[in-house]
Amino acid sequence: MLAHGDQAIWWSVYPLGFTGAPATASPGGPVEHRLRRLEPWLDHVAELGCTGLMLGPIFASETHGYDTVDHFAIDRRLGDDADFDRLVGAARERGLEIMLDGVFNHVGRSFAGDSGWLRRRAGAADFDTFEGHHHLVALDHGQQAVREYVAAVLAHWLDRGAAGWRLDAAYAVPARFWNAVLPQVRARHPEAWFVGEVIHGDYAAYVAESGLDSVTQYELWKALWSSLNDRNLFELAHALDRHSDMLAAFAPLTFAGNHDVTRIATRLNDERHLGHALAVLFTVGGVPSVYYGDELAMRGVKEEREGGDDAIRPAFPADPSVRTASGDLPGSARETFELHRRLIGLRRRHPWLARARTSVHHLANRTAALRTEDGDSAVITLLNLDGQPHRFPIDLSRAVLAETGTAGHGAHGGDPAVVPAHGWSILIDKPA
Repeated sequence: MLAHGDQAIWWSVYPLGFTGAPATASPGGPVEHRLRRLEPWLDHVAELGCTGLMLGPIFASETHGYDTVDHFAIDRRLGDDADFDRLVGAARERGLEIMLDGVFNHVGRSFAGDSGWLRRRAGAADFDTFEGHHHLVALDHGQQAVREYVAAVLAHWLDRGAAGWRLDAAYAVPARFWNAVLPQVRARHPEAWFVGEVIHGDYAAYVAESGLDSVTQYELWKALWSSLNDRNLFELAHALDRHSDMLAAFAPLTFAGNHDVTRIATRLNDERHLGHALAVLFTVGGVPSVYYGDELAMRGVKEEREGGDDAIRPAFPADPSVRTASGDLPGSARETFELHRRLIGLRRRHPWLARARTSVHHLANRTAALRTEDGDSAVITLLNLDGQPHRFPIDLSRAVLAETGTAGHGAHGGDPAVVPAHGWSILIDKPA
């Protein structure tokens, strides 16, 4: 279990897409053991430096997994309980934990549970739905039976070896529902980690009212790419100020990509600035996650249409030997993998970063110096989006260069305060 959930670094994967499963389930069809296709990639995840797999939905559903019909059954397109047990065991052999994705705001139309658990508006002929999607029917969170059902599901899979849960569409569920459910589960699994999907609103208030450990940090995600595209680091500074306020209460789940958004390599207007986004992601507080394929510079656009998620949820090859520095990948993929690996390594060497707060010590539209610290420990991240080198007007006399986006930068006594055009640097500030 996650004894130190805040220090986790997740590799987030959408299993139905990764394994090439059919888009629609066939009720009563044969069990296909596709979940096993993740096992050969576990060494890749461990080499990257991540400490766990955050799985997308794996439970019986009608189509994309978020229309669950049975939370106690593995989707037949992916396998069965034995396949899940194998994956947990194989992950643990490599020091990796498993987080599951649970959809408890709504279910599919053919939900196997009690239809009396579904919510109706007074006098309505049909059930309430999630954001107008006819096939996603809302659960009635005011019912004790629904609370007991969800608590039983959470505990069941934690009993089988999961270490935590991502709670999909948590923002649509009353916070008091989680506050009633989670204590029952924590009594049996005190080290389990629970993160809710929250997009807008007061993140800290939702955490406090719900009893969750964390929520998704969409504000920082948006600022990561938008501030770089607009050459407006004031936006990033504003987001980091809000982010630091959150860290006083909890460690948000941070990310540059996930299964619901256009990939970061596609989103950025200038590919030279990918390193800037990652440098920020891995040096500010929170619990970072990497969306599968982002570490290989994969591209994909999220479109608002039926099937619009397909490009960002692709199948991966069965043989992972093609994926790193073997020479079989394009240079950009090898370089991006190595960049992720180096930055994750830095993050793991400084686990205190998970709850550290960031202040801005220099700020202009195209240049920023960020200082993330906790007590005597501090990391300084220098960002230069300009087409010219920039010398940062800050005291770096005690700082030691840890990582940089420019080969050879800072070596052989070079001035660490000077960052090349479109460059970035990370320095460790040693105590006096």
